[in-house]
Amino acid sequence: MATLSQDSSAGQIAQALVDFSLNGAFPEEQVSSLSIDSDVLPSAIEALVAVKSKLQAEIHTINEETADDVRSWKTNAQSVQDDILCSKALANEIFKQAEAPDVSGRTFADAEAKAEFLVRELNYNLQVQEALKGIKSVNQMLEQVERARDERRILDALHLLEKSWKQLDVIPISKSCRAIRLLDIRAFELKSSVHVVFDRVWKALIHVDLDQHRVSISESREDEPMSSTDAVIGLKAYKEVDERATQLWRDIEAAILFPRMDNEKETLPGIYIDDNVIELRGSTDSSVESLFSDLEKIFRFLVTKIPQNLIDTMSTVLLPEILPEITKVWLDSAVPSSLDDMDRFQQVIVAAKGFHSTLKSLGFSNLGDLQEWAESAPRVWLSKRREAALDSVRSRLSEGLGDTRSVEKVEKQLVTKSEGQRLAANRAAADDDDGADAWGDWGDDDNKTTGEDDTNTAPAATSSGNADEDDGADAWGAWGDDDAGEPEKQEEKPENEETKDDEDDAADAWGNWGDDTNDGDGKRGTESVAKASVPPKSQETRELTLKETYNITSMPQPVLDLIFAIVEDGAALTQDRYANSPVAAAAAGLFSLPTLALAMFRAISPYYYAPRDGGNMFLYNDAIYLSERLADFAAAWKARDDIGTRAQNMLRLDNDIKSLQSFANRAYSNEMSTQKTIVRDRLGGDQNFMHQDETESCVSTAVARVKYMAITWEPILPRSVWQQAVGSLVDSVAVKIINDVMELPSVGQDEAYSIANLIAIVTGLDDLFLPPPPPPTSGGGAGKEEEAIPTTAHYAPNWLRLKYLSEVLQSNLKDVRYLWVESELSLYFTADEVVDLIRVSFEDNSRTREVIREITGKPRPLEG
Repeated sequence: MATLSQDSSAGQIAQALVDFSLNGAFPEEQVSSLSIDSDVLPSAIEALVAVKSKLQAEIHTINEETADDVRSWKTNAQSVQDDILCSKALANEIFKQAEAPDVSGRTFADAEAKAEFLVRELNYNLQVQEALKGIKSVNQMLEQVERARDERRILDALHLLEKSWKQLDVIPISKSCRAIRLLDIRAFELKSSVHVVFDRVWKALIHVDLDQHRVSISESREDEPMSSTDAVIGLKAYKEVDERATQLWRDIEAAILFPRMDNEKETLPGIYIDDNVIELRGSTDSSVESLFSDLEKIFRFLVTKIPQNLIDTMSTVLLPEILPEITKVWLDSAVPSSLDDMDRFQQVIVAAKGFHSTLKSLGFSNLGDLQEWAESAPRVWLSKRREAALDSVRSRLSEGLGDTRSVEKVEKQLVTKSEGQRLAANRAAADDDDGADAWGDWGDDDNKTTGEDDTNTAPAATSSGNADEDDGADAWGAWGDDDAGEPEKQEEKPENEETKDDEDDAADAWGNWGDDTNDGDGKRGTESVAKASVPPKSQETRELTLKETYNITSMPQPVLDLIFAIVEDGAALTQDRYANSPVAAAAAGLFSLPTLALAMFRAISPYYYAPRDGGNMFLYNDAIYLSERLADFAAAWKARDDIGTRAQNMLRLDNDIKSLQSFANRAYSNEMSTQKTIVRDRLGGDQNFMHQDETESCVSTAVARVKYMAITWEPILPRSVWQQAVGSLVDSVAVKIINDVMELPSVGQDEAYSIANLIAIVTGLDDLFLPPPPPPTSGGGAGKEEEAIPTTAHYAPNWLRLKYLSEVLQSNLKDVRYLWVESELSLYFTADEVVDLIRVSFEDNSRTREVIREITGKPRPLEG
């Protein structure tokens, strides 16, 4: 018990000592009355030591935390003390100088410098003061901007912002100052926040609902202090007038205009206006007048409700997109493609002019498209007719060539008796009055004479003068004069001339019926021995009607119908009943459309004809048929008495007819060039066919190709043109074989017989040129049977030349001499060519040299 009491008094005494040491506090009376003995002191000392250690630790921690601040304070204090000492020294110096002034120049200079320094310091202090006042003023102004923003007073906020930026510009302090930068940043942030509020106010005044197709435009609202006019001022402040107006017109287009103008829909929405709201509601008809009525409502509503500054942008943003849609879709679709709906077209023109006047009265500009359409009705209508015509040709070709049909070519010519008998024998002539037998009235004796001319069984039967030029030339008149000049040896033409020759051949293919008398343009130009003097009576002429049939596709007739309809409309516009028509001035333009339609046909038809077998020949027939029908139509047009002279003179088809004929020639020549190339390639192309591995196979495939093309062309071309075309292919085979054989360095006996056998395969093509069988007699029986003589040589100029080559290769020297001197070998080969054949085929001995001398001594043995 005594120990506890002692410990308690020692603790109280120790605590009293600590409190006094730390806080200077005196102990309470009850503590101070305690007795202190030696036992209490150790406890008190320990308590003081503990408190001391704690205080030392806290001081150490504070020193470590504030070491940098203490050092900085110490440095600053030292600097301040130094400045004070310097100021005192300066003041003492000034005081001394004031009491005893120094009159030296240096002293005065120092004094002036110090005075200027003090002035600068004073000015600087004044600037700082002004800057602080300006900063304070701008800050207060920005606070006002915040209040105006919160109160949705957008214009006040924008005015205050503009004023604050002006004051920031006049504050006498660098813009890089942190205070200025902070104020500038705050001003921009406020401008952005004001813009957000402005957007909400704008959308409340002008709202476009794209989904509901509804537009609401209010001048002002009770819950908004800003009007639409004030909103435009705000847009100007933000420099967003054009951007916001453009977006507004785009939204109105999407919500109202485009749905109303979408004429692809079956039903179109109507326009409903209720005070400040315009929306799509109900339905309306798809007439142009209804469209213009609704558009007038829309534009009047916008002009009434939207501030003028925004309306001005409609002419540059909205109308350039709306008017082309109106003219190209609505108005152009209302343009008739004929004269049938001209009254309705005139109503549309009146409506377009009225709509243009309405827009102009509302203050809109950029109405050029609409005005041009309304004022140029003839051009618009003519453009529609042109597009319709070209599209008709294009769409008709894209549907395919259709079924073929036979047409007849009829021509009357004055022919001699011998020509007429041959034509009748070929079933190509028919005289409506006298019939095919009318030629018999000229007597049996004369028929015998003609028969002698026509039944030339020797290989020297006549052939035309040019190797390739007869491919298509005289094709319609290939029934010609078999007593033409005797065939002459033809010079080989370079391959690069073949296409031109084919085109020239085709140019004549339809026009020279019965004119098969070929004088030839060979290098020798001699008259045929077989051309004997004709009795005078055989030169008598009669008019003969020549007829042949050929096949065309279904394409020409739609093209002709289109052209005839266009021309008839053009003629109608020149008459008095259309004098007041808005398209009367387009009459002349209509007469130019056939040229464009035919140009379209020529441009794209090869693409559609090419995939079909014999497509180029069908194209040839169709083009020729078109040119003939157009020529007949043009001739009949000039003779019509139900149209005026002006309409008669406007029709000019001569150049189009020539273009069609030239186009037909190109189609023919392209086909012939292609097929000749194929045949030549099957014979080795540029290489000698005798150097091919399978020579017989090459010749057989070439012959098969010719027969295939003959079968393909037979149901397409008229007989005479077919003979010319097939004859041209046969002639290309003959030329290739002849040239390759003539180029051989030597020809052995076995090789000669091999070549002759190959030529025999080729001469099997004679079967293609057999004349038709004779007609049955009047008693019903068959006519007198005669051996049919093929006319291959007439259409293949080198055909007899090929046959004579085969004869030479199979003959000995005696036979070769006989063929040259007594027969007609000299008509198809020159002396030099025969000599070359002898040298490559026979050994060089006296007999050979003797025959060569005799041949070279008589280069033209048949001339005596």
